[in-house]
Amino acid sequence: MKFIDLSVTLENDKAWAPWWARNRVKNQDHKMGAKVIRWILGLKPQHLKTGLGWANDTIKLSTHGTTHVDAPWHYGPVCEGQPAKTIDEVPLDYFHGPGVVLDMRHLDTNAAASVEDIQAALEKIDHQLSPGDVVLIQTGNDRLLGSRQYFSSGPGVSAAGTRWILDQGVKLTGIDSWGWDAPLIHQAKIAKETGRNDIFWEAHYVGVEKEYCHIERLANLDKLPSKGFTVSAFPLKVKGGSAGPSRVVAMIEE
Repeated sequence: MKFIDLSVTLENDKAWAPWWARNRVKNQDHKMGAKVIRWILGLKPQHLKTGLGWANDTIKLSTHGTTHVDAPWHYGPVCEGQPAKTIDEVPLDYFHGPGVVLDMRHLDTNAAASVEDIQAALEKIDHQLSPGDVVLIQTGNDRLLGSRQYFSSGPGVSAAGTRWILDQGVKLTGIDSWGWDAPLIHQAKIAKETGRNDIFWEAHYVGVEKEYCHIERLANLDKLPSKGFTVSAFPLKVKGGSAGPSRVVAMIEE
């Protein structure tokens, strides 16, 4: 069995992420661990076998701040006419299944993959979607990690494309961009220019009509075959969460 890590590294990103999307990771070393033990338990270094304490870390991030799975609750309070599920309520079998990679690297950065784009990508790899498939959209945008450009680059997936995928029985999708939609800055510009309400976040809003989850901020899709692998993307069980950070892994039988 070969394992491929499809997650980005959770780290301090102040140098390149906009203020509203920053993560903070603070590492506590073993010397500080000894001080903590002294503060809370009154033990001095001579009471510790190595003279050192434990390492520890604290993190500050949004549930959407790294590789994560969006819950139906993220898209709206109602899904298919019922209260939308939060991430801790989504069935676990949504997060594990046979994977397929659809290559959309040829699309423009502001594009949204259409039904025709998706069907063409499936035809190219000779695959028909089945219920339980995990559909991963490859844009190549993980190469922009460490750059502000990462947050404003696409392509994404259109509402129609998303709806068509879900109509095949798919419950989990994913993308190696910051978001599932085309870049929000581009969508916002068009929405303001046209006055329309069906442009911004169009693909996410499909989740109000049809229950599904998607993974955002994936990486290393170029290391996968187009099919013939399994995806596991179990998210953290965040009470009432709109998303859960996830260590997404692909498994390939050898």
